[in-house]
Amino acid sequence: MSMKDKFIKAYTENITRPGADKLLAWIESSDFFAAPASTRFHLSSPGGLLEHSLHVFERMKAICANEATITPGFNEPSMETIAVCGLLHDICKANFYAVEMRNRKNDQGRWEQYPFYVVDDKLPYGHGEKSVYIISGFMRLSREEAMAIRWHMGFADNDFRGGGYSVGNAFEKFPLAVLLHIADLQATYLDETGEKA
Repeated sequence: MSMKDKFIKAYTENITRPGADKLLAWIESSDFFAAPASTRFHLSSPGGLLEHSLHVFERMKAICANEATITPGFNEPSMETIAVCGLLHDICKANFYAVEMRNRKNDQGRWEQYPFYVVDDKLPYGHGEKSVYIISGFMRLSREEAMAIRWHMGFADNDFRGGGYSVGNAFEKFPLAVLLHIADLQATYLDETGEKA
């Protein structure tokens, strides 16, 4: 089964709320399945965003199942919430990258052109908040889902770097935000290490 088929299967089996079908149609009409996860860091290759989203979804399932066994009173999120957060947290990266050409010397010392990704942000609305905005145009998010997706970058978020305290407040009030942040870190630094275009 291809990664695209795995994504669609996980999406359609778990995300069934009103508007989910329209959001999936939007995803399929975008470059989501072909886009990289980054310009030069993790999974900076075609399909990287898709692969990263699947990794985060799998990590979220494992983290939530684990928390349910070790944390007294942990309210395990539904599979729909896990799928929404894991699969869609970086939907803001759809239609976000472009390919340009650069010059470099090859092994023989000759100049050659090679493609590289650049950011082409047509909707400059931030990162996590842009994902919430895009999803909310098609289906409702719970407050906890919205907070988790908004703050999934954790302390690397520009709000925190600018001196804001909102990420810490969100983590205190919405445990799902902490779990999504951890799943994103695990996917990036454990599942995707050494992956470069």
